[in-house]
Amino acid sequence: MDGAFPGLGTVINVVAVLLGATVGMVAGNRLPDRVRSVVTDCLGLVTLLVAVLSALDVTAPALAAAVGDGVPVLVVLGSLLVGGIVGSMLRIEQRLESLAGVVQRWVHRRSVPGERGHAERERFIEGWLTASLLFCVGPLTILGSLSDGLGRGIDQLVLKSALDFFASIAFASTFGIGVLVSAVSVAVVQGGLTVVGVTLGAVVPEAHIAALTSVGGLLLVGIAFRLLNIRQVPVGDLLPALLVAPVLVSVVAGLG
Repeated sequence: MDGAFPGLGTVINVVAVLLGATVGMVAGNRLPDRVRSVVTDCLGLVTLLVAVLSALDVTAPALAAAVGDGVPVLVVLGSLLVGGIVGSMLRIEQRLESLAGVVQRWVHRRSVPGERGHAERERFIEGWLTASLLFCVGPLTILGSLSDGLGRGIDQLVLKSALDFFASIAFASTFGIGVLVSAVSVAVVQGGLTVVGVTLGAVVPEAHIAALTSVGGLLLVGIAFRLLNIRQVPVGDLLPALLVAPVLVSVVAGLG
């Protein structure tokens, strides 16, 4: 399916997330707490499944060919360590909570005081961060957006839009408006990648995609742990690892 203009695939994806999140928010308000709790557990398990599938890209032949056998795991480890240190020093997790409070107040036009306000911010962050990572990390996001920019069609993004629509219904029924705001993340990330495709006229090397997808998968593991109340992994502080991964692949490949 050819796009009428570069970015059409992203527009469709953003609309799908907005519609799905809206449906989920309407449905979620009618669900009792015990049902929401079960839904959250289900989301945590499914997120863990998606995370494992993404993390397995560390075994991709293209990545091993680029950096050498046995090195891909070290590349992922190095990306997480460097990204985590940078993120901790920049206090990204803390800044995200502050940003969530600002956005939440802007959306609701008023601040929710006390412990309830803190709980609402936590719920907003959980919904926004979980949905943003799930919607913005993965081969469909990268390859689909680049293909859109290169004029090779939007088939991959149309497929992704259908998947994101149903996922956003499930997430928004539990986490509310944070999932709706994740549509902004989709617009920024996929829009940026589409511009890269238009500007460079070439796809990102498969090895770089594999490394980024694998690191993204491990971040999703952290999200799954949070959803399942296993451990509050500071996923926000680890976000720079997504930028470090392809850079580290280039450095290691250049040294080889």
